[in-house]
Amino acid sequence: MARIGLVLFACVALLASASAHAQTLLGHLELQWGDPSPELHARYKAGHDANGAPRFNVSLLTDRGVRVALDPAQARRAAGDLHALSGRRVAIALSQAKSQSGLQGVEVIVPADDIGQQPEHLVAGKADAVHKSVTGSRRWMTVACKFSDVQTEQKTIAFFQGQYGEAPGQLGHYWREVSHQKTNLQGSDAVGWFTLPHPRSHYVDESGDKPKADLTKLFNDCTGAANPTVDFSTVLGINLMFNGDLDGFAWGGSRSAMLDGPRRNFPTTWNPPWSFNNLAVLAHEMGHGYGLPHSDNSDGDDDPYDNPWDVMSDSWRNAVSDPTYGTRPKHINIVQRDRLGWVDAPRKRTVMPTDEAVTVALDFAHLPASGNTQMLVLAMPQAPDPYRTTLYTLEARQRAGTYEGALAGTAVIIHRLRQDYSGLAYSQDADVPPADRSNNEGSMFKPGESWVTPEGMFLVRVVSQTATGFMVQIDKPRLTGGNNPARQR
Repeated sequence: MARIGLVLFACVALLASASAHAQTLLGHLELQWGDPSPELHARYKAGHDANGAPRFNVSLLTDRGVRVALDPAQARRAAGDLHALSGRRVAIALSQAKSQSGLQGVEVIVPADDIGQQPEHLVAGKADAVHKSVTGSRRWMTVACKFSDVQTEQKTIAFFQGQYGEAPGQLGHYWREVSHQKTNLQGSDAVGWFTLPHPRSHYVDESGDKPKADLTKLFNDCTGAANPTVDFSTVLGINLMFNGDLDGFAWGGSRSAMLDGPRRNFPTTWNPPWSFNNLAVLAHEMGHGYGLPHSDNSDGDDDPYDNPWDVMSDSWRNAVSDPTYGTRPKHINIVQRDRLGWVDAPRKRTVMPTDEAVTVALDFAHLPASGNTQMLVLAMPQAPDPYRTTLYTLEARQRAGTYEGALAGTAVIIHRLRQDYSGLAYSQDADVPPADRSNNEGSMFKPGESWVTPEGMFLVRVVSQTATGFMVQIDKPRLTGGNNPARQR
């Protein structure tokens, strides 16, 4: 009854905020991110290939089994925090007209499920659109599939099974460490290679200027080939490995399907060989499976792969190399950790513009047994639309360990959550102009340095380094007659 009541409440709220005659649908929201190969991304950055821009698909799988492609920009505005609803059951009010992209327009998206004891949203407070926590055992299944016209098997099934191991440098160990032991991959396994019923050309359309992989066909045929072997009722995530290039991209996100049971959401990745050869890329796509968006830096371009403080942005640079599994994943930033429920309430502290000056012991974000703050939030005054409110987060990062040993340095890192519905965290850079990649000194705040928020409401001083992090002072800027510097050494 509670679930039915929540669905009815969501629909009433939806209809109250939607325009007259808007069509309302119920179903599961699917988000899928396409990440270009390093070569394709390099050509895109150099202006030689417009097809190398990151891709983002939004769709609703209705309760009747119809998949409706939605306009991503409108979906972001309609939901407030679209990523928090990835894979969840939602109610959607559709626009009567198509969007400029030619996809279905959206007016409102609200959750229509009950995820139990949910925390407050970082920006919107007591709002419905809060991310599902990722905790406990998460059994992933790797399914390796061959196109019928490609016989190469780049890796053995034993290799894929080993990726889930618990030794340092393997995914089982990585997700335990980055989540502070809140989640694990216990029981994860790999099967294959299965031969798909069709050649690669059936799954990848290269007839136009922009190659496009049919993720539905790839998912259905690959899982269908494995279904006699795998009991998917015990699986919570699926890594699909293909023995040929897809459309130049690796993909990760949510997929709703009926596999050995009722329809439910599966965090899913679609990986060509260049992706599954490197654990960092695979962890990036699994992060999308958990609903994590990209992160970015503050150089103002449209490239979300230039923040090496988060595996969900720049997976390749400032990363540790592994002789077996390629590039190792770095940790995710503190905003992403908080999305997945991995920052305990006592480890978070919020400072308002009206607060008095405060000095905070900010512990390194990777420490699992911290007794101090690990996520320091500087909150701007709330906008009428809470999702348009700006926040800054401070975290301490240390260049050390299995995954963080190649970071640019040990420092306080500051991110800004912009008021643009993107949900992205942008690393802050005190250099003018900002660097193209945030592994520069301007993006690392160290003892003796200070920084003022662009709005002029907070002054951040890194006082000293401690054995477990930094002492950071938050105060109000004091103007002295000239322009207040953004950074002081």
